[in-house]
Amino acid sequence: VKERVKRKELDDAAQIKNVLQERMADILRKMDRPLAIPPNQPFVIMAVGVNGSGKTTTIGKLSNMLRAEGHEILLVAADTFRAAAIEQLEVWGERVGAPVIRQKMNADPAAVAFDAVSKVKAGFNGVVMVDTAGRLHTRANLMEELKKIKRVVTKADGSAPHEVLLVVDGNSGQNVIAQIRAFDAAVGLTG
Repeated sequence: VKERVKRKELDDAAQIKNVLQERMADILRKMDRPLAIPPNQPFVIMAVGVNGSGKTTTIGKLSNMLRAEGHEILLVAADTFRAAAIEQLEVWGERVGAPVIRQKMNADPAAVAFDAVSKVKAGFNGVVMVDTAGRLHTRANLMEELKKIKRVVTKADGSAPHEVLLVVDGNSGQNVIAQIRAFDAAVGLTG
């Protein structure tokens, strides 16, 4: 784009904006990978990210989409620290017709994940959506807690979690790069 501007091929802001949008879309299309969820077998998705990035809302919307595609959904309230986090997930559960695995406030999030994988072992064959608490990627103790949640899930099913999705705020700017690196190092991001 810079070269085209230098050669005077693009001379107004609207043209530059359109070309930039096209280039960005091309870059993202190359990386696009649909969320392929096999029917009638357990599939575990963990949502991770910093505080206030929209993990619970993303889980709710994704659950609604997957439910419409015919998947059975189980929501897991592993955010046991944020005020009203469990209640917010329960509202999404009611909206999409999905049960919510929960414990009391301030319970061990890994224990909630354990309860969920127990349901899988008991025969649940749908999508398990694990809503984790927001955490700053610079807080080592909180990242260790996230690793513990993943270990509990993996111990129950060696292939799970099948997806670990990082939810970021679109207004975060360059700090997102540090978030991606830290969360990927801790739990191995898939998307």
